[in-house]
Amino acid sequence: MRHSKKRHKLGRSAPHRKATLAALGSALIAHKRITTTVAKAKALRPYIEPLITRAKEDTQHNRRQVFRRLQNKDAVSTLFTDVSEQVGDRPGGYTRVIKLGRRSGDGAALAMIELVDFNDVQPETESSSGGRTRRGSGKGRRRKKATTTAPAADEQKPPDQAEAAADEAPAVDEAAADEVSVDEATEVEEATDKDAVDEKAEGAEAKKAEGEEEEAKDEQVKDEDDTDDAKASK
Repeated sequence: MRHSKKRHKLGRSAPHRKATLAALGSALIAHKRITTTVAKAKALRPYIEPLITRAKEDTQHNRRQVFRRLQNKDAVSTLFTDVSEQVGDRPGGYTRVIKLGRRSGDGAALAMIELVDFNDVQPETESSSGGRTRRGSGKGRRRKKATTTAPAADEQKPPDQAEAAADEAPAVDEAAADEVSVDEATEVEEATDKDAVDEKAEGAEAKKAEGEEEEAKDEQVKDEDDTDDAKASK
């Protein structure tokens, strides 16, 4: 029966779990702040805090007991010198666990565990930052539209802006004049093209009339020749 056996197993065997907690504890003592999963952070708190309590009394027995758990001489010396001095008379609660959201790879819940006395300023978490959307991994943040009011008249503008507006006005007139000149040029080109077409049409009609006159003359000459031949035969 599993009475009083509710502990953080971490999906590992007992030796593997002890080695994992020892490595996490040594890293926390060395760096004063580490990032891991929520399950490991919760399992590390009851593992490391009794060792910090032992470090308040620097004795040979306490050092051996801490080394039996951590298996790291540098971590033990740092714990009994720097950490114990910084902890002082704090009765407990030496660590703090702050959730950081989920990991992008496997979706595991992340958390940061730190020593309270070495990090008095609480860092900003994902929930307190706000403004992030569900899509795009929080990259697309919503921006508030800034409302600006324009001056009602030119009198409200500073003299520099009034002069700039006066300088811009002639440029607009010149642009309008250029547009008008371009329109006039296009109209002139269209008129000249129309005149050329009309001249070509008139030339073609004149040539046609001349051809008809020549044909009429040829027929008249032919008729005269026929009459002369008829008279000669008689």
